[in-house]
Amino acid sequence: MDAFVSTADELFYGGSAGGGKTDLVCGLALTAHHRSVIFRREGKQTGAIVDRMAGILGGRSGYNGQDRVWRLDGGQRIEFGGCQHMGDEETWQGRPHDLKAFDEITQFLEYQYRYLITWNRSTNPDQRCRVVSTGNPPTTPEGEWVVKYWGPWLDPMHDNPAEPGELRWFLVIDGDDVEVDSPKPIYHNGELLIPRSRTFIPSSVDDNPYLSRTGYKATLQGLPEPLRSKMLHGDFQAGIQDDEMQVIPTAWIDAAQDRWTESGGLKNPMSAVGADIARGGKDSTVISARHDNWFGELIVCPGAETPNGDAAASQIIKARQHFAPIHIDLTGVGTSPFDTLKTRKIQTIAFIAAAKSVARDQSKQLGFANKRAESWWLMRECLDPESGQDIQLPKDRMLRADLASARYSLTTQGILVEKKDDIIKRLGRSPDRGEAVILARYAFRKTDGVGTHQNFTADTDFEVL
Repeated sequence: MDAFVSTADELFYGGSAGGGKTDLVCGLALTAHHRSVIFRREGKQTGAIVDRMAGILGGRSGYNGQDRVWRLDGGQRIEFGGCQHMGDEETWQGRPHDLKAFDEITQFLEYQYRYLITWNRSTNPDQRCRVVSTGNPPTTPEGEWVVKYWGPWLDPMHDNPAEPGELRWFLVIDGDDVEVDSPKPIYHNGELLIPRSRTFIPSSVDDNPYLSRTGYKATLQGLPEPLRSKMLHGDFQAGIQDDEMQVIPTAWIDAAQDRWTESGGLKNPMSAVGADIARGGKDSTVISARHDNWFGELIVCPGAETPNGDAAASQIIKARQHFAPIHIDLTGVGTSPFDTLKTRKIQTIAFIAAAKSVARDQSKQLGFANKRAESWWLMRECLDPESGQDIQLPKDRMLRADLASARYSLTTQGILVEKKDDIIKRLGRSPDRGEAVILARYAFRKTDGVGTHQNFTADTDFEVL
């Protein structure tokens, strides 16, 4: 009932299994809205929701299985849809619904969610419009965006936590979510911006008397960890389930973030700067500064702030200290700031992801298909608890998801890490924070044959230890 009557523009209801999440969206569509859509990541998965709707109504009268549309006698229209692949969301462009409901929200990409709620509207001024999401804690890195999106309720790192059901207001300014104090509109760059409210309300099997009588809780208690903590207690901090070919285990990333302190490495000179470049668009330019084994908080610049090489180079120069070498991936738009920095005679080293690697892994048994694989594997070896390096990474959930996102395979050329474009398809965004950190950690050798150090003002040795 708390979720049903919540006045939030965007509600996340969920956590543990068995809390009546499907009944909530069915009940809202049947009793409080005129035109609704209920999404699952795969459209065929909506069959269970249709079955529950039929159970509530006592039959399937009015349902068209071919169109996945339920038309009710009162004029209500309920659609059921999916967005299995990136780009499928575009088929819903311009289709208005006063209720946009997402079942198992952590299975959706953030971009898909933001795109689909664009048309949460009605021409009837008396009809309330809202977005309702349900789901359990994410089990893969791809769902970690949900914890950030509803950060005041779900992220223990959030500096201003919220109580369940409490409303918080947000604006999107220059591509970033910004929390504001009230629903009062504000002017930004001459445009009137109207905040939207969010909240999170936890669900539990203990709230559901119907399932409590069937012994379902015992089923949840019998699950292995961390699935037990996620499904029984709705624990959003329980470990995610790693893919068997994941380059960097999530537990190693968590340990590195747990070790991090705000000033833990500033006593050491800056060792290197890694920069992942974006030029305009929805991606960000991310700059990572490393002091020995300690990485500073990431500098994240919306792509609009780095529309050209000069602007990106300026941001990098501001972050750089102690003549630290700057590492830039020349893949994509990295060439322009690289050229700018070189023209200014600032020590800048080109990283070419597709270049040949002559390195071996720590065991000396495996080689690498290219420099991209070598750089990711170096980060893996540095984060390995057995390495003794005690890497300290900033407490950034998106960085955590980025570093846990890459998969690898073993080929005749050696270890191959999937392309950045393949990760983007799965995450729905660029893993720019992880890429910047990996560039800051990468050790260049004089034999790499990249860049040149003539005319550098200092630090002319390519070896970065």
